Amino acid sequence: NISKNELKPIKNITLVNNKKVSTSNLKVSYIDVGQADSILIQQGTSSMLIDAGNNEDSNTVKNYIAKQGITKLNYIVGTHPHEDHIGGLDSVINSFQIGKIYMPKVTSNTKTFLDVVSAIKAKGMKVTAPTVGESFKVGNATATILAPNSSGYEDLNNFSIVIRLTFGNNSFLFDGDAENISENEILSKGFNISADVLKVGHHGSSSSTTQAFLDKVNPKYAVISVGKDNSYGHPHKSTMDKLKAKGVQVYRTDESGTIVATSDGKNITFNTKPDSYAFLGLGSSSSSKGVSSKE
Repeated sequence: NISKNELKPIKNITLVNNKKVSTSNLKVSYIDVGQADSILIQQGTSSMLIDAGNNEDSNTVKNYIAKQGITKLNYIVGTHPHEDHIGGLDSVINSFQIGKIYMPKVTSNTKTFLDVVSAIKAKGMKVTAPTVGESFKVGNATATILAPNSSGYEDLNNFSIVIRLTFGNNSFLFDGDAENISENEILSKGFNISADVLKVGHHGSSSSTTQAFLDKVNPKYAVISVGKDNSYGHPHKSTMDKLKAKGVQVYRTDESGTIVATSDGKNITFNTKPDSYAFLGLGSSSSSKGVSSKE
């Protein structure tokens, strides 16, 4: 016996590679890649990957994408050429159809960076440099590039491509490893950077998330992609204290693993409960000296 309800057509469902996918929600997965970054954004049949963890995270990232029924990534963003952000990109580029690849106008002489360049060339593709203020659609969501706003930074972290994503009334900010220098440039440009969810810059390092920047973003939720007992002491006390003082609910990969935020355009839900404001190290106010800037 089939009930009447089962005969009703299902709204907002589409087939992606023969799997039923709801087109009505935006799904943002902050994949647990330890002390590294990898974020998968899905809306309808469109998708965007921001970073792909370290080299050793290649299979984790590839498998997560494949499990979503994705065979084509419409956009790939390599925020900046540090291994913990682009390590797995060559493997992803080799494994999926790719629409467009964004990377900042800065090179590195590391094997990791050269592997990514080789994978792009082998596919007959070219890198698109980010244009600040440019917007593009990921399904029904809109991504806008907010940084980098200069060239010739001393620290590769400040070359990070920063993206704000809007979907209905909800917004997400993806900061890469942008530090206070880049944050201040974004503020001085007067962009709309308000966001419900902030991907905290540089794994919660004290080099990022200035009070002025955090106040302007004014997030309800913050996600920190960070490895357990990492050698950098991330997240740092000053960052966690700022988030706690503002009552921002924190989600972190070192405590909860992969964090999935789902938006229906009005409300955002998470796959896990909020995590702690615990910190691993004190950090320092200087971002250009010492070990913290190399990560």
